[in-house]
Amino acid sequence: MRPFLLSILAAVALVLVPVSASAEGTSRSGIPLPGSPLGDPVGANDWACAPAAERPTPVILVHGTFGDRRSLLDPISLAMKRAGFCVYSLDYGNRATGDIRDSAAHLGEFIERVREVTDAEKVSLVGHSQGGMMPRYYIKNLGGAAYVEDLVGLAPSNHGTSILMDGGATEATGLCVSCAQQTAGSQFLADLNADDETPGDISYTQIVTATDEVVVPYTSGFLAEGPNTTNVRIQDACALDLSEHLLIPMSASAIKLTLDALTREGPATPALKTC
Repeated sequence: MRPFLLSILAAVALVLVPVSASAEGTSRSGIPLPGSPLGDPVGANDWACAPAAERPTPVILVHGTFGDRRSLLDPISLAMKRAGFCVYSLDYGNRATGDIRDSAAHLGEFIERVREVTDAEKVSLVGHSQGGMMPRYYIKNLGGAAYVEDLVGLAPSNHGTSILMDGGATEATGLCVSCAQQTAGSQFLADLNADDETPGDISYTQIVTATDEVVVPYTSGFLAEGPNTTNVRIQDACALDLSEHLLIPMSASAIKLTLDALTREGPATPALKTC
C-alpha cells in the first residue's frame, strides 16, 4: 500500500470515531443498529416516519469505506429531512471493509426493512465513495433494480482508484477486502461494469470533485452516459467549492445537487449552478 494512501487513512482515523465489534446504537423506535457509537445522523432512522404524498420515496444514506452510518452525514441527512423525506442510514461490512458482495446483500435486507415500515414501493440511495458504487452490485446482481428509484453517488468508486495498491488487484484478500475490490483493474470492478453500467429504470447521478485524492482519477466516478444518467463535477456547479473526497458529503453544492436529483424526474440537472 502506498505511503500516500496511509496518510489518507490516518486522516480518516482522526475524523471517524473507532467502532468496536460490539458497539451498538439504537434507532428512535428502539430497534438496535450495530455500529456507530455516535448514533444516527440528524433526522435519520425515525422508524415511525410516514412518507408524505409529495415525498413518497424514502432515502437511505450509504457510507463509504472506513465510515459509519453517521460520520460526515449529518448535513446531508438534515437537508433531506427538512425537504420532507423519511431518511435512513445503515452500518455495513465492518466499516465497509468486507466483501462488497456481502455488503450489497446487507443493503438489500435494510432496504426491505425500510420498505416494510414505510409501505414504499421503492427507495432512493445516496452513497459516499464505496457507498455510491456498492449499491450498483445490489441493483445489477441481487434484484435491486425493482426497488431503487434514484442512486446518487458522492465521489463514487465506480471504476476504482489507481492509488490503493502498486499493482492491479484481481483477488479480494487481506484486512480490507473491499479495498482490493476497489482497486482500478480489479476483477470485481470488471464484472460490475461489464455490459450495462446503469441497468433498470433508475436515475443515476454521479457527483465528483476535481480535488479528490482518494478516487483517482476523479473521472473514474462517472458512469456511461445515457438518458437516465448525470455526471457532474461540483466545481462546474460552483467554482468556489473545493471539497475533496472525505468532505464531499458535507459540501453545500453536493447537497443541492443531491436534492435536485431526488425532487425531480430523472437524475440531477447537469448544468445546475449551486453558488
